[in-house]
Amino acid sequence: MGTKSQSRAYLFASFVVLFWGTSATAFKIGLKHIEPIQLLFWSSFSASIILFSILLFQNKLELIQFRSKSDFALSMAEALLNPFLYYLVLFKAYNLLPTQVAQPLNYIWPIVLVVLSAIILKHPLHLTDITALLISLTGVAFISSQGNPNIFAKTNPKGVLLAIGSSIIWAGFWIVNMYDKHRDVVAKLFISFSMATFFTLIYMLLTDNSPVFNLNGFATSVYIGAFEMGITFVLWLKALNSATNTARLGNFSYLVPFIALLFISIVLKEKIVWTTLLGLSLIIGAIIFQQVFAKRTVKNSDS
Repeated sequence: MGTKSQSRAYLFASFVVLFWGTSATAFKIGLKHIEPIQLLFWSSFSASIILFSILLFQNKLELIQFRSKSDFALSMAEALLNPFLYYLVLFKAYNLLPTQVAQPLNYIWPIVLVVLSAIILKHPLHLTDITALLISLTGVAFISSQGNPNIFAKTNPKGVLLAIGSSIIWAGFWIVNMYDKHRDVVAKLFISFSMATFFTLIYMLLTDNSPVFNLNGFATSVYIGAFEMGITFVLWLKALNSATNTARLGNFSYLVPFIALLFISIVLKEKIVWTTLLGLSLIIGAIIFQQVFAKRTVKNSDS
């Protein structure tokens, strides 16, 4: 591992925030040209090629293997949850909702993860976790209202449920990932995207929806495969490996949804309404509130 440098970590993280900040806009542009399942197929296919190229460049191709049946089973579960189900559900949400609604609703996953961990892994659920959940759900209600004082007047229930569902799937993926710590992350990611590409192709054939080449849709898919799924994740790993203080670096991730709103406003010409900003602030605030309490709980238990 190279020498630590917080400034280099911040540089990598800045690119990550910029690239992930463009993702929501790219999703919406891609969905103007191709269906969600098509966007998923070409994006995951592109990400697989990009990740394979990175492993080849790093001389790590020998890490693309399964050492046990458990490795194979975990890879199947991870690929099914993310990217296959996660992005399929998320893209369908983007198809039904304004971008400024779908994008921030996806950010409740850290709080969902805490709740799922309590249910599945029997982790303790504190009053502050429940409070954070209620605050984030209030944020969801504001975002879903799309600027209407009557919070439920303009809500698209199906789209909102799909967006929240993607957060639940993503949280479930991280729970599965907790049992798969020994393998190289980039190699594991390549396996997941390769499997998901195969799952998507099978799904398309079963639903009489064979791959269709649309130049604009394909170009957007390649961008998503590179800067939402592939290269950006590797940059984030480099940032984490370079950081002398990963906690400070982690705060960069809170900038992503706000940068995303900037691109949504400029590129997609969506007028960002007050309920989106208020709801997103409530969700991010709830996440920070929950995480600060969790750190204090760990410190108190160690002292």
